[in-house]
Amino acid sequence: MTAEHDERADRTSTLYDAVGGADALRRLSGTFYEAVLADPVLAPVFADFTPAHVEHVAVWLAEVFSGPADFTAELGGHQALLRAHLGLSITEEQRSRWMELMTTAVEKELADDELLRRRVVEYFDWGTRIAKDVSASEPGTDLGEPGPTPRWGWNGLA
Repeated sequence: MTAEHDERADRTSTLYDAVGGADALRRLSGTFYEAVLADPVLAPVFADFTPAHVEHVAVWLAEVFSGPADFTAELGGHQALLRAHLGLSITEEQRSRWMELMTTAVEKELADDELLRRRVVEYFDWGTRIAKDVSASEPGTDLGEPGPTPRWGWNGLA
């Protein structure tokens, strides 16, 4: 099989399949949060961190990348994710550091595929901007109906 053929095959799959499914997303999440909890800029944001957070993030990413919709079915969906960020007061410095650590985790845990890595990092850039905006609101703020969990693919937001 040529590299050209492999690339076409990868682009017809979902990002969920291309990243390697649930196991790869768990590894990505675990590697990322290991770095976050040791980071002086980000550790304070995750003061209430529990090991379940790693799994919840992996389940969220699976759904966003067109895998199983378990975050919506079992963990409260898009609304729950947004509410979890209320009151965190995320700064741009923290958001930027989050992106640095996640980019490093993506490079370590995902296949050596420039387009795949770029699309995944673009999702995180988009998502962290929303998280930062939502985090400026007080806990309990009515966020309205955010709609279903977003889907992210080879062309960005689907």
